Amino acid sequence: MKSAAKRIVATLALATLALVGSAFAGTGYPVSGKWTYDGASEPGPAPKCNGPRYMKFDGTTRHDTGGGIADFKNTSTVQTGAGAYRVVDMFYNAQTRGNVIFSLRVADADHIQINYSKGGQLALRRCA
Repeated sequence: MKSAAKRIVATLALATLALVGSAFAGTGYPVSGKWTYDGASEPGPAPKCNGPRYMKFDGTTRHDTGGGIADFKNTSTVQTGAGAYRVVDMFYNAQTRGNVIFSLRVADADHIQINYSKGGQLALRRCA
């Protein structure tokens, strides 16, 4: 009888930890896939994305070839309006650990705009 009660308590404790851990995990990005810096203002998706500068969103990770840090992990995404989001990413490059905060606006199905909180903005175009 005592071992059954211990198993129930242990199961409840593990379930609680899982819920608390998931509450603080990254929520993911409002877009996914590969996006190019090239021809970002042209209409529709980019037919070719063979250029060296792109950003790829995959669940709670982001890979960016356009800057000094390539890999990011999403820590939070909060919708702030219609198609507008406040995003916080974490990075670690073996020397520095930090956060990047930016707003992401989904202009349409093929175009997004990113405005970094510390300055700088860019437009991206979905890869076909």
